[in-house]
Amino acid sequence: QVQLVESGGGSVQPGGSLRLSCAASGGIFSFYTMGWYRQAPGKQRELVATISSGGTTNYADSVKGRFTISRGNNKNTVYLQMNSVKPEDTAVYYCNAGRVGSVYWGQGTQVTVSS
Repeated sequence: QVQLVESGGGSVQPGGSLRLSCAASGGIFSFYTMGWYRQAPGKQRELVATISSGGTTNYADSVKGRFTISRGNNKNTVYLQMNSVKPEDTAVYYCNAGRVGSVYWGQGTQVTVSS
């Protein structure tokens, strides 16, 4: 049974930092693209960042230069380092793992940026 479990969410002040983690289990994720998406209240879920099995990264324009996505050595863990956060980064952040024919989602972790 595949599971993606996020951790590291919480409240942070504008300009601060937060690190999200996602641990995948129940499968072999070496060949999966993994990523982070977010959904703010009243808005559609949107891509934040992805990282391919080969390490190629992709970022939403709104987070470029502030967020960094990375994978653990075993390829089953993905991280999102969030720096210089802004109130508009407030959302539920979801971990995603995907390849042709298979897509998995975590349950989400809340990130709130507020002074």
